[in-house]
Amino acid sequence: MASLVFTLLSFIVALIVSTVIIYVIVKLLGETEGITTAFLAALIGTIVYSVVYYLLPDNMLIAAIIAGIVWLLALQRLYTVGWLKSLLIAVVVWIATTVVGWFLPTLTGPL
Repeated sequence: MASLVFTLLSFIVALIVSTVIIYVIVKLLGETEGITTAFLAALIGTIVYSVVYYLLPDNMLIAAIIAGIVWLLALQRLYTVGWLKSLLIAVVVWIATTVVGWFLPTLTGPL
């Protein structure tokens, strides 16, 4: 039970952090959509990556490529941007979440 609660809490925290990062990045890149669109982008990205990695556990590179392309399509539709801008958004979001991920585990202290 504790593992399920921890997993659910981790998912919620990751979704909130991803939503905020996506929202800030797209605002810096001139998009006008609100936090709801950023939340949908974060949720779709999480679901897509989870499903594709589950379906292709032995081929992580192909899973990452497929999931990345699907997420780029989702970003295009949610923000009505082209391939290059959706790629720019994705790369900047990836860099920002990596940097935040270095510090986020230390915010809660040792478990």
